Amino acid sequence: MRKIPAVFAVLGLTAVGLAGCAIPAPSQACPRPATTDSAVTDLVSVSGDIGAKPTVSVSTPFHADEAAYEDVVTGTGPALATGVQLVTVDFTLLSGKTGEELYASNYNGDQAGLNTFDGWIKNIPAFETALKCATEGTRTVVAIPPGGISSDLTAGLGIGENDSAVAVVDLEKVYLSRATGSLVYNDALGLPTVVRAPDGRPGVIIPDNDAPKDLVVQTLIKGDGPKVKGDQTAVVAYTGVNWADHSVIKTTWDSGPAGVGFGAKAPKDNPEFADAIKGATVGSQVLVVLPPAKGEDGSARVYVVDILGTVDPAAG
Repeated sequence: MRKIPAVFAVLGLTAVGLAGCAIPAPSQACPRPATTDSAVTDLVSVSGDIGAKPTVSVSTPFHADEAAYEDVVTGTGPALATGVQLVTVDFTLLSGKTGEELYASNYNGDQAGLNTFDGWIKNIPAFETALKCATEGTRTVVAIPPGGISSDLTAGLGIGENDSAVAVVDLEKVYLSRATGSLVYNDALGLPTVVRAPDGRPGVIIPDNDAPKDLVVQTLIKGDGPKVKGDQTAVVAYTGVNWADHSVIKTTWDSGPAGVGFGAKAPKDNPEFADAIKGATVGSQVLVVLPPAKGEDGSARVYVVDILGTVDPAAG
């Protein structure tokens, strides 16, 4: 079995008024058929439990004219709906020409398989068809046509220009694309108002009054996931806005989620940002206002933070 090229590297994470209404999970708006071409995937036999290396056999020579898939197991977790969404993948790859195993993950759930969906598509374009809208806990057989794996990888994997391949892919963990859960009523008098696009991207409306003098933390959406612990890394999407001139300081909504550590791993410039989200539940959206003394240039800063998931220390 050949070793996978170094391009499959660990993703580096860097720090950075209604009640009772539910914000639906992305999977509810992301339909997905269980198969696209069973005549092709019927040539592949798979056994074993998801999360462990499968036993796979392929009727050779195997050829696919286009990317196709068939789900062996359908998961019930969040859906892989957007390109900047993080996902942990384990997979086994076989040659369509010989049936030989070309690569297999270590299947221990660590960060070696953690990347954005866009990152996986860049390396294996066939995954765009095969994994779009798939849910956490899904195992799927992927028929990969010639050109379905990037040219940077094919030589190292021993795949010819006209060769097809087969992958058995386990979606071990799919991070949320946005906050989900129940909207929380807050007395927001004098505080920013948050509006949301259909994809969850927040907009921040700054009031005309002065910024508060003390740190403000409010839960806007209450997620039903586990609490963020101090020994974990929180995976978040956030938008930061300068109170004084209403300018956007930074947003992760175009580049992909960020990781926030705690304690010694907290952001050095504003550890209060980390403290504000520690203990929040996954799926929550939190409004954080850092008072002027905590912001640069004497201006308060407003952050709207979606808690998308966590990475355990053992996985790092």
